[in-house]
Amino acid sequence: MERTYVMVKPDGVQRNLIGEIIFRFEKKGLKIVGLKMMQISRELAERHYGEHRGKPFFEPLVEYITSGPVVAMALEGKDAVSTAREMMGATNPLKAAQGTIRGTFGMDIGRNVVHGSDSTESAARELGLFFAPGELVEYKRELDSWIYE
Repeated sequence: MERTYVMVKPDGVQRNLIGEIIFRFEKKGLKIVGLKMMQISRELAERHYGEHRGKPFFEPLVEYITSGPVVAMALEGKDAVSTAREMMGATNPLKAAQGTIRGTFGMDIGRNVVHGSDSTESAARELGLFFAPGELVEYKRELDSWIYE
């Protein structure tokens, strides 16, 4: 099974969307193997968005993601990265399909409610940034036999 990283961003937390977002991933069949609310430090934000350093939107991005608490999630399932990305919708909520998380709740590209890893490589990197060794759990979920062949 594949793992991915998903974050409910500060706007999603402030808008009371945490439960709705978790609900959607769980109902799809993805298994939560790590979950925590946290305040991202500037140092962690700069590491997380490191590939954008030097771009004009880097500083506003760091300021935004550190402006309030977030919910960090580690999700597991078959094709978890692509499944979560599809459920979130396009980065720009105005271009996201209706019914996706961003298409349903987002109005502005800078306040698009969620972040999700875009590849298995970035998932591994981001999970390592937001979860310490031992924080992700392994468990058998009886329901899996009703989700996967």
